[in-house]
Amino acid sequence: MYLQIPPVSRYSLGPSNSNLVPFPISRSGLWISTRRVCKSVTSGRRQGGFVGIWCQGKDDGFYMRRCVEIARKGIGCTSPNPMVGCVVVKDGEIVGEGFHPKAGQPHAEVFALRDAGDLAKNSTAYVSLEPCNHYGRTPPCTEALIKAKVKKVVVGMVDPNPIVASKGVDRLRDAGIDVTVGVEEELCKKLIEAFTHLMLTGKPFVTLRYSLSIDGHFSDQLGEEVTKPGGYYSQLLQEYDAVIRSSTLLRENFSLPVSEEPGANQPLQIILARNPSSPIQIPVMTTEASSKVVIFTDKGTTMEPETAQKGIETVVLDGMNLLTILEYCKQRGLCSVLLDIRGNIGDFEEMLREGFEGNLLQKVVAEMLPIWKGSKEERFPVAFTSLGQRLRLRKLSSRNSCRMLLGILSPTTWKRRDNGSKIYKKAPLRTKILQPYCRVSITQVSQSGVRGHKNLDLPFSE
Repeated sequence: MYLQIPPVSRYSLGPSNSNLVPFPISRSGLWISTRRVCKSVTSGRRQGGFVGIWCQGKDDGFYMRRCVEIARKGIGCTSPNPMVGCVVVKDGEIVGEGFHPKAGQPHAEVFALRDAGDLAKNSTAYVSLEPCNHYGRTPPCTEALIKAKVKKVVVGMVDPNPIVASKGVDRLRDAGIDVTVGVEEELCKKLIEAFTHLMLTGKPFVTLRYSLSIDGHFSDQLGEEVTKPGGYYSQLLQEYDAVIRSSTLLRENFSLPVSEEPGANQPLQIILARNPSSPIQIPVMTTEASSKVVIFTDKGTTMEPETAQKGIETVVLDGMNLLTILEYCKQRGLCSVLLDIRGNIGDFEEMLREGFEGNLLQKVVAEMLPIWKGSKEERFPVAFTSLGQRLRLRKLSSRNSCRMLLGILSPTTWKRRDNGSKIYKKAPLRTKILQPYCRVSITQVSQSGVRGHKNLDLPFSE
């Protein structure tokens, strides 16, 4: 990796000396460093800014992170297959790259080997996921690597799919190829967390998304800029295969939110019609768009004649429940589902309770809105406040730009059968009673100009 910035002077600050000292700079203006830099960047400085950076040493982790980076080019398009990236390296240089663009198309290894051409011989192939060794829609990737006479294969993680189950690694080793497994494994697991969850549990990966005001009230609003390209909400709609919504959102907005990311594959829109008091109005849309809308209802539902669209599927259930909807999504080859709590909270009450008690929810995305509702209405869905157990989040992260909190709900454990093969079982949640609250800082100014400051811990429920 080279970063070139035209230098003003050939005298710069050395890496271990605070004084101005001369050190070797190439004709291109880059400081030539012999230090091995993999996780941290070694750089030369002059007074006023960088002269240049030269990363001379790149380890396996560097190339595997590149695999993950290019794999994300297929985000939202590969289901029911996982996102996979591959990099072919020879003599310290990347000679080929590829990613899996869509289910049914060639895998990442095939594209990377095509890109490398004859240079693939005696090279090292880095793959974020174990190469497949079975015939599906495409031939085995292991055979492509063997045919290309690759010398070594570095694998990020073993494929959790029981059809593969380390068979790809074994096939490569039997062919005399050196194989290393587990490089940047956590990063690779995070890349395909939805696919992994589906393989381990047989159920799609579900993320709960909601918005709160700063005084703890549920809100169906979204923050500024979050629906535009690059906003977290637009990215969520691109990332997930399906999104569950309330039918009241259509009556209020008369539109279906979509991802604004360039080239995004729009998710399946699942509309919940729970005892509708008025007909559901479907926005005017193309035939292609209407094929990505399905209505779930527990009673007969009518739609306005002028807005009824051909190709919209309606599923009538004896009782609205999340497990049935997830089974429907699995049959359609969907790996991930976004449960978007907007519109009528009552449409989600039983579904949330079922999701918490049945360990059907895996992740939470909460947006804190900079508004103060100050009303006495129900602050939050009862399912959050009436449960005897409170859920403990792990791996928390946040975005200050949009006041978003992200947390993982529950892990998944791996067990083994007596014959040695792997089976997977959901780990029970170990929770404790926690009262969610929002801390608000209030500053008051009296007529005399005296300021008073107080912190309030406002609970999410009365």
